[in-house]
Amino acid sequence: MSSAPAPSVVARIRRLPRDRPLLTLGIAVLVVELVGASGAVFTAQGLAGWYGTLERPALAPPNWVFGPVWTTLFALIGVAAWLVWRRADESPRKVRLAAIAFVAQFALNLAWSAAFFGLQRIGVALVVIVLLWLLIAATISTFARVDRRAGALLVPYLLWVSFAAYLNYGFWTLN
Repeated sequence: MSSAPAPSVVARIRRLPRDRPLLTLGIAVLVVELVGASGAVFTAQGLAGWYGTLERPALAPPNWVFGPVWTTLFALIGVAAWLVWRRADESPRKVRLAAIAFVAQFALNLAWSAAFFGLQRIGVALVVIVLLWLLIAATISTFARVDRRAGALLVPYLLWVSFAAYLNYGFWTLN
């Protein structure tokens, strides 16, 4: 009786979304929601006082809008990441590039909250959000090369960050 070598840990992780799709979809969404929510530490700090003293740009929505919007966007981002993860065996190079873009844009997403709310540096946050916008566009492109649906799921995120950039610019010019 010959025994085949056990698959590597990497190979097992790559197969997980195919072997256990609902479980891994839930994990992907949960991880993105949790990591995304970590930026709320800075947001809560800023909303507690400083943000309320700023002159608001036209079209600035009430504060309660941001929580549901970000929760929805993070869920879409998690689904998109899961769709890309599912293709890791088929397109390892494309998935690796997509993962790098994804991590970079997510880091800048958190950096924006830290710059705007944590450091209260509106101009720095404006630079960060422009870079974030560019990295989201790059992530959409790399995701779409792996799975078109994954790229499409990130379009609302890009649109919201475009609106957030408008608001950031408005806060910067008014304050």
